[in-house]
Amino acid sequence: MNVSKARITAIGSYVPDKKLTNHDLEEMIETNDEWIVQRTGIKERRIALDTEFTSDISIKAVENLIERYEKSLDDVDMVIVCTMTPDFKTPSVSALVQAKLGIKNTGAIDLNAACSGFAYGLHIANGLITSGLNKKILVIGAETFSKILDYSDRSTCILFGDGGGAVLVEFDEENPSFIDVHMGTNGELAHNLYCTDLSNQMFGNELAVNGFVNQNGREVYKWAVNTVPKGIKALLEKAQFETTDVDWFVPHSANLRIIESICSRTGLPLEQTIYSLEYYGNTSAASIPLSLDKGVKEGKIKTNDKMLLYGFGGGLTHAGMLINWTI
Repeated sequence: MNVSKARITAIGSYVPDKKLTNHDLEEMIETNDEWIVQRTGIKERRIALDTEFTSDISIKAVENLIERYEKSLDDVDMVIVCTMTPDFKTPSVSALVQAKLGIKNTGAIDLNAACSGFAYGLHIANGLITSGLNKKILVIGAETFSKILDYSDRSTCILFGDGGGAVLVEFDEENPSFIDVHMGTNGELAHNLYCTDLSNQMFGNELAVNGFVNQNGREVYKWAVNTVPKGIKALLEKAQFETTDVDWFVPHSANLRIIESICSRTGLPLEQTIYSLEYYGNTSAASIPLSLDKGVKEGKIKTNDKMLLYGFGGGLTHAGMLINWTI
């Protein structure tokens, strides 16, 4: 079991106002509400304005955190933004967040682990604080996936939405949040979920789609429902936990059918699982913080609840984390 000196002390979230419902999609592509809900569990998703980007969503999530928990950011010494949809190649989203929030003395980095991003961001924040290198870190998961979707491709455009969540992680050796972690990567399967940038080849093979998210849903599904249960088993064994010790399971909100399969294979009850996909869709790095904040706002998550977070997706990467909820 890992020794942690880092505590999650506040959470905030934000989603754009504009909704894209399944009925809206019926007007755009050959699909219908029943088909989408049956296969994904998604009813609607939020879409950023043309003038709204990941940095804007990140800032609004942090402002929500400040408003609710009356936290000062003056002494934040690192900003980590987990995203694969940055406003620019450079400057980073984290640098824009630093500037717009007026944080004086802080490091700023973006982290791209796609749908696993927020779990990786928390892991890095815990490591930096536990090691003594940092004292107070903002970890943000935010995406504007609508800007990299082909809305004529019904295999992807029905899935993704925009949004963001943020947590504050602070030094606290008396009441730490982080219990243990498990992570892994299957980069050899990366061609099943990609979005091209400078290169349109991978491992010497030409990629079929340029500029938009492309996903082989069947292969990603197979990978997720096999890989994540094994990762959960390894994480629980490492931490000397039983499934019954977990109060809430918070997986990446990719697809309700994937979540149901993971629960079935691990024995984690679906009724103790919190997800955000029904009304927000798959928000990649934002999905876990959005789910966490949903659980907080609904009064489900209580102080000292044991949470199992698990991100999985593009890369193909995955990361699981056991935390003690300390807010």
